[in-house]
Amino acid sequence: MRSVKVTALLGMAVLATTTAKAADLPMMPPPMYAPPVEIGASWYLRGDIGMTNQKVGSLFNVLYNSVSSVETVQKEFDSSPLFGIGIGYQFNHWLRVDVTGEYRGSANFKGLDIVNGGAFTDEYRASKSEWLFLANVYADLGTWWCVTPFVGVGIGFSRNTISGFLDVNTPFNGVAHAETASKWNFAWAIHAGLAYKVTPNFTVELAYRYVSLGDAVSGDLVTFNGVSTINNPMEFRNLTSHDFKLGIRWMLDSTPTYAPPPLMRKG
Repeated sequence: MRSVKVTALLGMAVLATTTAKAADLPMMPPPMYAPPVEIGASWYLRGDIGMTNQKVGSLFNVLYNSVSSVETVQKEFDSSPLFGIGIGYQFNHWLRVDVTGEYRGSANFKGLDIVNGGAFTDEYRASKSEWLFLANVYADLGTWWCVTPFVGVGIGFSRNTISGFLDVNTPFNGVAHAETASKWNFAWAIHAGLAYKVTPNFTVELAYRYVSLGDAVSGDLVTFNGVSTINNPMEFRNLTSHDFKLGIRWMLDSTPTYAPPPLMRKG
């Protein structure tokens, strides 16, 4: 009986000693969950094809000042193709920027002025093309089933070219033409569209863009026999376009880089 009591006393003493030593150790807080933080981003290349739907706000020629009235009853452009390339940078899942260069193919123009209330008419034919350079910023609005809607704005410059301009005055059997001429303008754009991520580094875009291209001007108008009594190029003012584009983006480094969770230090 005495040996049992001695054993119990020894056990209690060992337990008390162990508890006292444990109380002297610093308490460790439970580990906190730290989600991976993306610290990397990526450059990308892009290419676009599409169609333009262009409009001109008004026409002007200095000879308009020599008549009592001019009514422009037709000023239409045909659609034309566009081809663009660019390079961009994806900051995160919400923000990206790119710089693009684009050639906009020749769009045929047809116009008709009625002068002095119908005294005579002027019929116009021409072609217009542009080089468009834009710096763009986009906001990606979230991704659902690999589809990301986005909006954006851009600013830059457009080089507008008028070629093959012809003015036919049927009542007076008059014909005038102009040499090819180009004009640089400030340009701006608004973007909206949907992007579909096919693979981690390959994305397809379907986008709409409204773009303001500034003005364009033809060369000096001269008669069929080469006579020009005044410098009178035809001015195309306030050119705009509703564009529809199919684009691709190729990420140059699609592997995200993650920061490891912080190490827990003993107190």
